[in-house]
Formats: sequence, structure tokens, C-alpha cells
Amino acid sequence: MKNDIKERIEYLTKLINEANYEYYVQANPSLTDQEFDKYLRELEVLEKENPEFDRPTSPTKRVGGEVIDKFKKVRHQIPMLSLPDVFSIEEIEDFNQRIIKENVKPVYVCEYKIDGVSVSLHYENGELVYAATRGDGITGEDITHNVKTIKTIPLTLKEKINIEVRGEIYMSKKVLEQLNKERILNNQPLLQNVRNAAAGSIRQLDSKVAATRKLSCFIYHLPNPEDYGIKTHFEALQFMKKLGFRINEDANQQVRGIQEIETYINQANLVRENLSYEIDGIVIKVNSLNSQKQLGYTSKYPKWAVAYKFPAKEVLTRLQDIIFTVGRTGRITPNAVLEPVLLMGSTVKRATLHNEAYVLMKDLKIGDIVSIRKAGDVIPEVVEAKKERRNGMEREFIMITKCPICGSLLEKKKDQIDHYCMNPSCPARKVESLIHFCSRNAMNIDGLGDEIIEDFYNLGFIKSVKDIYLLYEHKKDLIELEGYGHKSVDNLLTAIENSKLNSLERLLFGLGIGGIGNKTALLIAKTFKSMEKLFNTEYDEFEKIRDIGPILAQNLYDFFHEEAHFKLIQELKTLGLNMKYLGAKEKYNELITGKRFVLTGTLSFMDRESLSSILESYGGKTSSSVSKNVDVVIVGEKAGNKLVKANELGIEIWDEEKIRNIVEQL
Repeated sequence: MKNDIKERIEYLTKLINEANYEYYVQANPSLTDQEFDKYLRELEVLEKENPEFDRPTSPTKRVGGEVIDKFKKVRHQIPMLSLPDVFSIEEIEDFNQRIIKENVKPVYVCEYKIDGVSVSLHYENGELVYAATRGDGITGEDITHNVKTIKTIPLTLKEKINIEVRGEIYMSKKVLEQLNKERILNNQPLLQNVRNAAAGSIRQLDSKVAATRKLSCFIYHLPNPEDYGIKTHFEALQFMKKLGFRINEDANQQVRGIQEIETYINQANLVRENLSYEIDGIVIKVNSLNSQKQLGYTSKYPKWAVAYKFPAKEVLTRLQDIIFTVGRTGRITPNAVLEPVLLMGSTVKRATLHNEAYVLMKDLKIGDIVSIRKAGDVIPEVVEAKKERRNGMEREFIMITKCPICGSLLEKKKDQIDHYCMNPSCPARKVESLIHFCSRNAMNIDGLGDEIIEDFYNLGFIKSVKDIYLLYEHKKDLIELEGYGHKSVDNLLTAIENSKLNSLERLLFGLGIGGIGNKTALLIAKTFKSMEKLFNTEYDEFEKIRDIGPILAQNLYDFFHEEAHFKLIQELKTLGLNMKYLGAKEKYNELITGKRFVLTGTLSFMDRESLSSILESYGGKTSSSVSKNVDVVIVGEKAGNKLVKANELGIEIWDEEKIRNIVEQL
């Protein structure tokens, strides 16, 4: 009788373990949920009635229930070393060159770097005996009672083998979201991210708590592969899979050379937002185990592997101060002065806070720890203050009432939330207007950058737009300035002279008419053809133009009916500036004309601004955001969420090869 019970328990154990493997590892279950529950309940009853046959690796232990007093220390038989981090393709190239210098012709394996907690799993005779955290790499903590609750970790292997494997325990995005919903209802503090949530879950003293966290695990490393006759890391992954471990098979890939590594990284960047789990980088390992042995280790790291870290999308730093700047229209902008922090490959020290309402809405205080991200992967922005990190030393934000430059009282325009310095002679407004006039999309005067214009303003050389074209009168003084000479001054004066030949739209944009961007300036120039015509245009004619609403129409009318502006234009005309639209008539191309395009990512053969100009010259329109009104999304390297959204909306995608071919045939 007892033998029959024992055999039944063994049969049910094997059946349920196999079902768990099929469901959680292969995602291809052969048992229905009803069948699985029935067999599991039967096994629970048999073990309870026959405790002599109850084993620590029984699948019934998955539900948790073991409570420990504290975590025991475990010394790793083979140290669990971490990997050196790299943050750029250049650093990966340096790593590759170091490998080559050791007379190794490397083939690499690239893998996703899962954002979780490292674990070491030990099996004897095919059964899990203990699991440990990395700890300091030499000594970890025994977390066996919690690991048993993780259904993607086999309690019994497909072979009766003694083995140690290593992997990453993680929490899925969906599970974290659900747990936080429950915690909100229970007035509990939220779990901050998947890594912290996984780490906190795996260190619970009560395994029932860990079981409710629905953790998962990928296995990625075999510490002693030579003991099993394995010759490459990729073979080791397949060997572990054969034993019943869950490897990240879709992500693991053999590559050769920097170009293939970069392609792998770019592809990972494209899909990472849609993964069910978080990844924070890519692990790059030399595939050959003999080569790994030849390359060896430092005291901290293996020399044959690196971890490329994705640029952080959101980081924490301290808001040290809020200062105010004055724009060319007089608009006052609060700006965050941040403790310098690395974000997506660049150091961020400042971020715009837009206006008083924005700061108050986000309840920002000077001294707060704030989270920072880059809007559109480009412009730094303050996401929120971490109010739970406040210590009482923070200072309240107070909006200024006077211009920080000229001291004039600030005013709010009707129905607007911004504050303005209304003093037309405010030095800050003048400098910003001059900077705008010389900028790339306006008159594009090479050599007159922000700092140089500010210096020339303070020296009295340039006080107005007209003075730019009279700068040659100060040639002798310019040559005597530190850092200047005959050649650099001649180049600057030549650039100024060449700017006189610009088409009308550049001058219109450079004049800084309220609300008129470079694309609207082009539209106006195409419509009216000359500056003279603009000074004789009434309000209703402006409003009739496509994409010009009543506010822009009023701004245009007011600008061209002000005596000071008429005088300025006449002076510029006398100085030789072109006052007519010089652009060619729109050309036709069936692939471009009449379509709306969005450009995303980096193109190797042309910058996005130049490509936009070409598309627009053939009657195409460009947009900054993806919507159902967009016809084509042109994708370069490191394309982000715009590509994802385009796929969701079923918008046509052109890669670099296609747009290059089209441009070359124009």
C-alpha cells in the first residue's frame, strides 16, 4: 500500500513539474488549468497524509509557507563576479581591441541585461538543494525558501546531475503595476521599480509573501562548463535549457564585430519598451571558453565580458536653485539649476521650468530631489519632486515681480500664464533677439554664436540687428580682441556679407515676429513673395492663409504696421539685404508630394533638417509627432517611441536605404 502511495506521489510530482516547465518555460502547456489544479490538490493531500514521502523539492512548496528567523550566509564555491560597465560604442570598441590584442579572434554572445537580482542555484542529483544571492560576490544569503516559490525555476531537473547555474530573478512590469494598484487600495507605500520590488520580494522572511509577488527567472551562466565537456558559452546556454532551465532564447545571439554588436543594441532599444520585463543594458561575452580562460580575470571582473548600459531615461538629482531668464519677447522663464547628472549620454545641469504655473503645479521646492528625463530623448525636463525625500530644509519657490536684468515690473498678458518684461530696451531681450536673428534657421551667420553676440553687445559693437551689418566698421577693434586675428575676423565679416543673400523666409523668421516659426515664415514668403507686399497687407489677407489663425494674423498685421519695424526694414534694405523670396517652385514627386512625414532616429547620409527641406521642396509636409494624419515615418538609427506608435497605427515605414534611394533619384 505504502509503495503504491509513494509511486503515486512520484508520478504526480513528475507530472506537475513537467506541466510547470511547459507552462512557464516553454509557454506551451499540455494540461488544462483544471487538470493541473486537480493533480496538485491530490499531491497535497497525499503528502499531508504521508509525511514520510514529503520532499523539500515537491511542487507543493511553490505556494510558500516556510518562515525563517534570518538569512543564513552562504559562501560561493566560485566567486560571483560582476561585469565592468561601458556606456558607449567607443568603449565597446576599446573592449574589442583589448580582446584582439590578446591574439583572440572573438565571436561574441549578446544577451539582454535583465533588471533584477542575481541568484546562484545549486542542484544535487538533479534536485534543488539551495539558492543564494550574489552578496559581495564571495558570500551571499540563502534564499532557498523563497526561490522555491518561483515557478520558472525547476525544483527537479531533467537529469540527475550535480550542477550550479546562475541567473536573474525579476518581476514583470505587469506584476509591479498590479501590486501597486493593490498597495494604493491598502494605503501602503508603492514599490518604486521592478529591481527594488524583486530584491525586496526575494528577501522576505515569510515565503508566502514572496509567492504572492509572482517572480520569474532567466538562467544565463554556467560557472564550470568544462566539467560537462562544453566548449562555448552558447553551448552552455543550450545545455542548461536541455536540463529544464529557462534561458532568454529569443534574446541570446552570436555576433561578430562591432557593427553586429551595434545592430543588436539598436534593435534591443527598439523593442525594450514592449518587453514584459525591464532590461537596462546588453551583456557582451566572448563565446569561446578557451578564449575566456586565456583572457582571464582582474580582481573584480572577467576580462572577457562587459555590460553595456542603456543611457538612463530618468534619473534623480537635486534641484539646487531656480533662476530666471528673459527671452527675446520679454517672456520670463524659471529654470532649474540641477546638481550635474548623466542622462542618456550627456551631463544635465539645467532644465526649463516654463512658467510659474508649471512650478506650482509640480509643487517644486529648492533643495528637492527631483526626477529628470529627456522629452523626445532630447530636451531635459523635470518630471516630479520626490516629496518623500524631503527633510524640511527645502525652500519655497517664489515668483519674481521684477525683470532680473533691467528691474522693470513684470506683467501678465491677457489670458496668458506667462510673465513678461515689457521694457523694449531691456538688454536681455535685445541680446536674445540678436542671437535668434543670427541662428541657424534664421540668417545662419557662422561665427556669431550666443557668447560672441553677448560679448559684442557688452563691448558696444552690436546693439541692434542693423549693427550686425555695420560690424566691418569695428574690424580694427575686433582684430585686437583676444582669440581673434585677421583671418577669423575676415571669415566672420564674409559670413555676415553672405547672409544678405538669404531668401525672404530666413529674414522673416530672424525678425522674431510673435508665433512665427521657420515653417510659417516659409509659407508667408511663398505666399507674398516680397517684403514690400507684406507691409501693404491687411489683417484679413493674413488670416486667409492656410495654417494662419487669428492670433498669428494679428501678430503679422501689428508687426508690419509699426513704424519702427518699417524703418528697420528700410535700413536693412539699404545695407543690401535681399527682401524677396528666392525659393524655386515646388517640384513634383509621386512618393513625396502631398504627403505628411515624420522623421525619427539618426540618418547616416543626411541630417534631418536637410532631409525635411528636400521633402518640403517637393511638396511634402513634415511633422514632429506621429498621428493618423501622417502618411510615412522615416526611420534612422535609434528610432524610439515614434516607430512603435507608427507600427500601432499601421503607418508606412521607410528605412534609411529607401529614403536614400528616393533622394538620390530626385
